[in-house]
Amino acid sequence: MGTTNHKKILIVEDEQDILQLVKHYLEKEGFRPVTAMSGLEALKKVKEEKPDLVVLDLMLPEMDGLEVCKRLRSVPDTAMLPILMLTAKAEESDTIVGLELGADDYVTKPFSPKALIARVKALLRRIERVPAGGSTLHHYGALTMNLDRHEVSLGKQEVPLTAKEFGLLDHLLRHRGRVLTREVLLNAVWGYDYYGTTRTVDVHIRRLKQKLPLLEEAILSVKSLGYKLKDSDVSE
Repeated sequence: MGTTNHKKILIVEDEQDILQLVKHYLEKEGFRPVTAMSGLEALKKVKEEKPDLVVLDLMLPEMDGLEVCKRLRSVPDTAMLPILMLTAKAEESDTIVGLELGADDYVTKPFSPKALIARVKALLRRIERVPAGGSTLHHYGALTMNLDRHEVSLGKQEVPLTAKEFGLLDHLLRHRGRVLTREVLLNAVWGYDYYGTTRTVDVHIRRLKQKLPLLEEAILSVKSLGYKLKDSDVSE
């Protein structure tokens, strides 16, 4: 359990009992939780505290979680900050919107604290691990991916990706030409055995295509299975 390194987690939740529950379990795991009870306070705390991850409730006073997510993603400093949304099952359409706006993952209420902690840890792992002897650079047409610097560029233009978009692109590039099921992608990139909807992958693929237009034709959807990145004639 020594992987947390006392990372700082901002919990944004207006229900006091849930806030305290999440705080308690994060502390127990060696994290440093800070809290906010409204959307505006969340944005203020992100600036002041510079957290490593945000646990963000959707339904908040003053400014909802969707707007908070949108604002965090629109600023370079927080464009890649891991965001885990808390949502109620009845808010499924909002959940998809949240993923579209840049949330990395979500947990539905009621949730088990263990499941929440597992998601937090999986998100924090990010893409810091580069396989031994593996290339730290990917080239695909005009696209360059630098794993050491956590950067992606199209030509000379850097393109900011969230942690999960970066991980998904890395996995597609490593396994180009192969069909990857949604389940395989979830386990490889999100880092846990996923249950329930696989819409998360679809939304992230869509966002990658929007940010990197050359992937629009390059990532093929394989009916009822998953996705495949076309082989490129550009060598790594």
